[in-house]
Amino acid sequence: MKLSKAYARQVFLNCPFDDQYRPLYEAIIFTLTAAEYAVRCSRERDDSGETRIGKIVEIIRQSKFSIHDISRVELDPVNQLPRFNMPLELGLFLGARFLADDKKQREKRCLILDAQPYRYQKFISDIAGQDIRSHDGDPEIAIGGVRSWQATVSGRQLPGKAELVKLYREFRGDLPVFLGGIGLTETEMQFPDYIHSCLAWLKDRGEPAQDAIAPLSD
Repeated sequence: MKLSKAYARQVFLNCPFDDQYRPLYEAIIFTLTAAEYAVRCSRERDDSGETRIGKIVEIIRQSKFSIHDISRVELDPVNQLPRFNMPLELGLFLGARFLADDKKQREKRCLILDAQPYRYQKFISDIAGQDIRSHDGDPEIAIGGVRSWQATVSGRQLPGKAELVKLYREFRGDLPVFLGGIGLTETEMQFPDYIHSCLAWLKDRGEPAQDAIAPLSD
């Protein structure tokens, strides 16, 4: 499969989608968007004609980068079972990187997140030795971790954590009014709505910090 020129701009986001995780999810998406990356995830489109796993495989194939949060290890209160979707999707991404014959697929890079440092060694020890960052459930810590990883894997100049946190706080403060202007509530907001809101706010804001970001080349 021939990859588009956008391959190096795309980041697959593999994380929980529940309300408890949502503050982290939104902070990570904003950070990636502010750095001019296209965020991809299984929620980007609804199509009853395709399987979830098929959609995820397609997104992974099209994305050079990915972020995997494996922090959701608690037992489901109803079924008393853990959720394995995030580790499964991490495995798919690592398989695409290490087993592919295609050079671009072998250049894939990922960031693995957990809530606590070294906890992952107790439930997914095969990834020991990789650079896994902890966020302690704090969106602002997650912003710093994502920013540092982006700067490392891309080699691009990016604003510092403090500047990105400042931008994100302002965006969050403006978001309800911004959504109200198009007749949308935060409850109704879906993944594509949030992406469009981040892009539109950053464009309207014309934040000088954006000038510090080295442009992405195809």
